[in-house]
Amino acid sequence: MKVAIVGSGYVGLVTGTCFAEVGIEVVCVDIDQKKIENLKNGIIPIYEPGLEEMVHRNMKKDRLKFTTSLAEALTDCEVIFSAVGTPPDDDGSADLKFVLSVARDCGKYMNDYLLIVTKSTVPVGTAQKVRNAVKEELGKRGLNIEFDVASNPEFLKEGAAIDDFLKPDRIVVGCDSTRAEDLMKALYKPFTLNGHPIIFMDITSAEMTKYAANSMLATKISFMNDIANLCEIVGADINMVRRGIGSDSRIGNKFIYPGVGYGGSCFPKDVKALIHTGDEFKYSLRVLKAVEAVNDSQKSVLFNKVVAHFGGDLKDKTIAIWGLSFKPQTDDMREAPSLVLVKHFLEAGAKVKAYDPVAMHEAKHILGESIEYCQDQYDALIDADCLLLVTEWPEFKFPNFNVVKKLLKSPAIFDGRNIYEIAEMKRKGFSYYCIGVDTLK
Repeated sequence: MKVAIVGSGYVGLVTGTCFAEVGIEVVCVDIDQKKIENLKNGIIPIYEPGLEEMVHRNMKKDRLKFTTSLAEALTDCEVIFSAVGTPPDDDGSADLKFVLSVARDCGKYMNDYLLIVTKSTVPVGTAQKVRNAVKEELGKRGLNIEFDVASNPEFLKEGAAIDDFLKPDRIVVGCDSTRAEDLMKALYKPFTLNGHPIIFMDITSAEMTKYAANSMLATKISFMNDIANLCEIVGADINMVRRGIGSDSRIGNKFIYPGVGYGGSCFPKDVKALIHTGDEFKYSLRVLKAVEAVNDSQKSVLFNKVVAHFGGDLKDKTIAIWGLSFKPQTDDMREAPSLVLVKHFLEAGAKVKAYDPVAMHEAKHILGESIEYCQDQYDALIDADCLLLVTEWPEFKFPNFNVVKKLLKSPAIFDGRNIYEIAEMKRKGFSYYCIGVDTLK
């Protein structure tokens, strides 16, 4: 079977590479000529553990190819995945211009039956828009070629995307024909042999499932951050509370860690898009609106703690930041809490020094030269007035605290991920602040 993947970004490249890994012939398509040339030369545009090696391996075996020509990719192709971006519009809705462009191009170039699978995260009703766009283009050509449309949302975690694809919790497919269902079963058979379930449903439900899943996870994060803020006020310890509720199997212990708010390419965008869908249908998603509001304010919590620590004046202070990406094991800076923090500190007249193991190149595209990028985590501490732990990269979990204390102007640590022990920090002589615990009592 030959598969075409349109869009060679995070989702498309991971999807195409993992299909190639199990022996499927894959052609990845992108309109970005430079990106395609780089991929042909083995240069990967994103950081994802294990991806580069897998791309190189499948290119050598001639199972993974790259092109800018969709017409070329559709030759002898029965299934095409649309994995292009759906950036948010100003009103929070998903912009479908790239998705519909792919649909129109399919109508322009297809010559035989084609299953068009939407992999991008798209709102309810997109499949019908895709279907209409394809029919319109076929009509212009005077053709009546059979085709199907399906929805196959992705549930990849950045930093663990390869494992998530090869060993999925579940595979969700929305389709409305036996032929499409049979094709998707055959395509995903290598991934379901070990019992990983494939769940077939109607297309509308599949489109909704992706948004509902991400919004539920975002809700857990904002709920815990809200409770953490209350814990500080009343004198409770959020770490103890988390253990107490996480042992309940109905709640579970995942996504109930307090912190500086969620970011990335999915949660912020998908929560906004689902809220917009509700508003379109004149139904207010009140819980999700609160989730979004809590998350927006949570990104400023560490800044407020730093301001209070320094008596309200940050002018000419130097702030060291460990971690810029929105989470570990990725260079993704989209909606990262670090961006909000940096903005606040610069506006307050402070200087920022930062280190991240992989995201500094991406950060420079966004922040330019407004901050100082350091060679390693300790370099960031030199002449800094305090340290902020923003992203919990493994190398930050066990630093040499004697060196940290020696390099900082004042021994103050603001832990946005609660990875250090309060008692140990106090014993070592640090002014230590975290999320959801009043460490000053």
